[in-house]
Amino acid sequence: MHIMAPCPVILLADRSIPNVATIAKNLEEGLADVVEFLSEDADPSSIALAIAIGGDGTLISQGRNLAEKNIPLIGVNSGRLGFLAKFDTKSLIEHRKSIFASDTPTMEVMLLEVRVDDQEAVVAMNEAMIAAGNPFRILELGLSINNVPAPTLRCDGMILSTPIGSTAHNASVGGPLVDPSAKAFVLTPLAAHSLAVRPIVLDCHNNVSIKLQQANEGTSLVIDGSVHCKLQEGMTVQISRSKRTLSIVLNPSVTYWNTLVDKLHWAAPPG
Repeated sequence: MHIMAPCPVILLADRSIPNVATIAKNLEEGLADVVEFLSEDADPSSIALAIAIGGDGTLISQGRNLAEKNIPLIGVNSGRLGFLAKFDTKSLIEHRKSIFASDTPTMEVMLLEVRVDDQEAVVAMNEAMIAAGNPFRILELGLSINNVPAPTLRCDGMILSTPIGSTAHNASVGGPLVDPSAKAFVLTPLAAHSLAVRPIVLDCHNNVSIKLQQANEGTSLVIDGSVHCKLQEGMTVQISRSKRTLSIVLNPSVTYWNTLVDKLHWAAPPG
């Protein structure tokens, strides 16, 4: 009889948070027959999978780091929404024999590469946003797609979202939801000073350039919900598809559409 070797895994958990510590302990016990837990500083080439416990913010932060190391992510929800987390403790233990085998079901998630002028590029998993900032005067953004000038937009900012990030800030401002397997990204203006301006879904091979023709003292570039840098008039933000991707391990019993309906209440009637 063939006995499967334990799968080498790292467990990323902030154990100072009581419910996270409880989840981590339960996973260590419930997965002991299929997993060998390594230290977080183990050689990335020796790590098959990473389990991250937390809400969406934690998973985004860990996801960007894991994409650099080419380590697939298993998200275990400890927050309220947990849209990116595909598992809870019970379901991961239940599916452990298939998840920690050689045929682990995964989905490749597209990331964005974001650069300001000639600064070093950064990676965004959910979105990159140009935010108006104090004193909140309207911005003028010169948009170009593949070096072809588009109209100058007068608006409060701009969101460029990945498919997996389309259900986050993008959705809250009226942007479209995009299937996470799509090779595309979404450009969503914020409070545009024209009824003719609408969000647009672009093929992932497009390169987007946004020049700040009018900005505020507090105008900034926000990456995945955190301020990356201040922006000034004359600066240019360039966004394209990153060469890196992130592998997210899928829950065999949950589909994207289940998640939309159950967690975002998509198409639910009023009342």
